[in-house]
Amino acid sequence: MPYSAVARALIAAGLVVTPLAVRAQQHDHSHAGSQAAVLGRVHFPVQCSPEAQAAFDEGMKLQHSFWYQAAGQAFQQARQRDPGCTMTHWGEALSLLTNPYSPPSPANLRQGRALLEEAKRLGARNEREAAYVDALSLVFAGDDVAQHRARLGAYRDAMGQLHARFPDDTEGAIQYALILGVAASPADKTYADQLRGAAILEAEWERQPEHPGIVHYLIHLYDYPPLAARGVRAAERYATLAADAAHALHMPSHIFTRIGRWDGSIESNQRSAERAVATGDVDGEFHAIDYMVYAYLQTGQDEAARRALSSAGRARSATPPRNAHAFAAAAMPARLALERGAWAEAAALPAPAQEGAFPYTDALTHFARAIGLARSGRPQEASADIEALRRIAETLRTRDAYWSEQVDIQRQSAEGVALFAAGRQEEGLTTLRAAADREGRTEKHVVTPGPLAPARELLAEALLEARQPAAALTEFEAVQQTEPRRFRAVAGAARAAEQAGNRDAARRHYAALLEIAPNADASRQELVQARAFVGTR
Repeated sequence: MPYSAVARALIAAGLVVTPLAVRAQQHDHSHAGSQAAVLGRVHFPVQCSPEAQAAFDEGMKLQHSFWYQAAGQAFQQARQRDPGCTMTHWGEALSLLTNPYSPPSPANLRQGRALLEEAKRLGARNEREAAYVDALSLVFAGDDVAQHRARLGAYRDAMGQLHARFPDDTEGAIQYALILGVAASPADKTYADQLRGAAILEAEWERQPEHPGIVHYLIHLYDYPPLAARGVRAAERYATLAADAAHALHMPSHIFTRIGRWDGSIESNQRSAERAVATGDVDGEFHAIDYMVYAYLQTGQDEAARRALSSAGRARSATPPRNAHAFAAAAMPARLALERGAWAEAAALPAPAQEGAFPYTDALTHFARAIGLARSGRPQEASADIEALRRIAETLRTRDAYWSEQVDIQRQSAEGVALFAAGRQEEGLTTLRAAADREGRTEKHVVTPGPLAPARELLAEALLEARQPAAALTEFEAVQQTEPRRFRAVAGAARAAEQAGNRDAARRHYAALLEIAPNADASRQELVQARAFVGTR
């Protein structure tokens, strides 16, 4: 029985929809729902019957861990218990946003708009609830992707007003803190909105230590290189607080990736992927395994990364996969090749046959192919993939400005590598430096643990090949400011320092590499060099 059918059966029986309940239904029908799930504690007061209030709180508990489908069904259950409970329409619409860091489908936006219009037709039961419905309606005011970010900004402002009007409404404060991070500009390196949201949540955490949304959203708000250390406490808490939610098990790895805590990321995502498979969460499974593959590669465990990639796809769901699935499916084989410097393997990745629903995921394959072709001595052949990147960036320009910029940075990086490989070294270095500077002015998306190949790392590798080891060392060390304990950046810094005659720096970086990858495969030559240099066996 697919997860959606299991969830509907449990809803009809009046049982809580949780991972444990689903698992019990799948394996022992006589004990379905007999165990209480570990999802934290949430109380979102609504003016509805006590029975509807209980189901509404369950829906919000699920929603705060981005368990959208089950949350939506819990809100429907609340409406069955109290048909006039207006906020159940709001809750179900909120669940249709899915992960707010990525635009929902136009169909979801239309469905959510209908729910909110029905809420307005019924009439809110008090001013506070009317404010929630009016605010969320701003997100669902249209279904064109190009304007979605503007709609999020309007929603942020409305939630700020709601928070000011009802300062004692803790759920309003939590929702406002979340949207401050979601709607923040990726070009704002002061992280003003993220820090404002985090301050709200840190204060609220003292009052509600068992609330899953607080620690979840703190992780997102601190998911930036200069802020990541502040998120360790929330990361370590969330996975135990909401241990039955696949997304909660995954989320600590957002912070662990930012600080190079690779073993923690691997463990988090192993648990998350297993839970996602058990609940039919295809997107969650692929997202967790992508982060896991990345962490394995940073520790030199290439075969473990290959096995993780091969395991993807065990989950089954009746709902169409979203961008997290498509992104990970394209990113993982590209990572496996590029992180190992397997240039011929990268060049041989199958080119996308046609543009998919998420063009920026096709760009990942074109980027890896272009780098692979250029680095394996066939730079002229990279032109078709570079042109594909240009075309995708232009296609996205009026639809999604963020991803258009990311793809064009990939295009510029690949172009720089190809120019350098073709013998136009100065032109290639100039192009790569421009790409690195552009990349430094933006932020990675939450859908990815990191770029397939940081533009500044590509620049550093080209400088090393151009026999400019001192300049290469500077760039490799700069990569580590945003991507700490990254295997290729640390190994590159060690080689550059050694070639520049800076033995102290070389020893420091080689020692760091050995610390990062104690369980690496024997085939990693970088570690052979590291052990030889520092004198360990």
